[in-house]
Amino acid sequence: MLGRLNHSRMLRYAGLFTWAMVGCWLLNVWLDPNYLQIVPGDGAALRIVRWLAVYLVFGAVYWWITRSLGQRRPGVVDHALLLVLTGCAIGVSYYSDTGLGSILLMVLAGLLPWLLPVRVGVAWMIAGNIAIVPVYSGVLEYPLVLALIQSLVYVGFSSLVFVTALVAMQQAQAREEQRRLNAELRATRALLGESVRVNERTRISRELHDLLGHHLTALSLNLEVAGHLSEGRVKEHVQQAHTLARLLLTDVREAVSQLREGGAIDLSAALKPLAENVPALDIHMDIESPLTMDDPERAHVLLRCTQEIITNAVRHSGARNLWISAQRRDGCIAMSARDDGRGADQLTAGNGLRGMRERLLQQGGELTIDTRPDAGFCLHLVLPASAAVVTCEGATP
Repeated sequence: MLGRLNHSRMLRYAGLFTWAMVGCWLLNVWLDPNYLQIVPGDGAALRIVRWLAVYLVFGAVYWWITRSLGQRRPGVVDHALLLVLTGCAIGVSYYSDTGLGSILLMVLAGLLPWLLPVRVGVAWMIAGNIAIVPVYSGVLEYPLVLALIQSLVYVGFSSLVFVTALVAMQQAQAREEQRRLNAELRATRALLGESVRVNERTRISRELHDLLGHHLTALSLNLEVAGHLSEGRVKEHVQQAHTLARLLLTDVREAVSQLREGGAIDLSAALKPLAENVPALDIHMDIESPLTMDDPERAHVLLRCTQEIITNAVRHSGARNLWISAQRRDGCIAMSARDDGRGADQLTAGNGLRGMRERLLQQGGELTIDTRPDAGFCLHLVLPASAAVVTCEGATP
């Protein structure tokens, strides 16, 4: 079972288990009948209720914030929930008059590398543990220096958890980068295989035309001359040979034409591997099959554009779904990509989008972008399938 869990899920369940163990403090209260008599009146009972409230809130928020850890970009809501978790952990110590909050801060330390930059996460971890110093010095009556040392000890424990989570996050990122590179390699290999097949068919057709075709033409001319110079049964056989030579020449020309017509690259075979096993993003591809192109360089441009579309959707859009469609229309390849991410009010094109537009413009293509807040991104690409097509009418497929 553990073999099916990735790094983030193992850390999540380990944190939930630690949180559950902190709840054993209630057993101590239940087994110690004198605890409720420490504070006169209903003060102790009220404190237990408050402790239970912040304890349960910590568990609920931790469950929610770790539901897709590492599969989305942290936002303002995640940072606010992180602040709630820190407050609840400190509240557990204040309402129980114990150092249990420091244990929950250790659990919290496992989240910091995923949600904050490293320096900010370290500062957050230290500040949270320092906030529990008054519990050690006031309630537990530790000397101030000893209370500070006690908090720093828990900072050391939290640092171990922090570094473990940081390593797990880096390994998850490395695994995702490896998956992306592997998908790109498979797609490039498929495109290269198509290009090799096209080049080989072109080479064979050229050899047939240049060598066999020319020789058959010369043979046909010689047989025609021989037919004029011969008489009787010899002339009859020469004319039959001439007819066979012309038929053979016609067959060679048809074979050359078929080889050239079948020498187009099927782009759909290269694009589909890019959509496999992308984490936190469901890619729905509607690619015309076969989607043929005569120019390997233009096929490579569309391959790189599709890679950039998927990368942007994973890293920047916050989308859960991405729809990509591509069809051949009037000698052009029309591609549309739409996600259900957060979108943007004002578009600021980064290096990826600028690179896509430059690649397309160099080949006579066009890129248009449509986006609105909470409406996702929609990109439309058109590219002439061959150099023979000068322009494409409209960018919307």
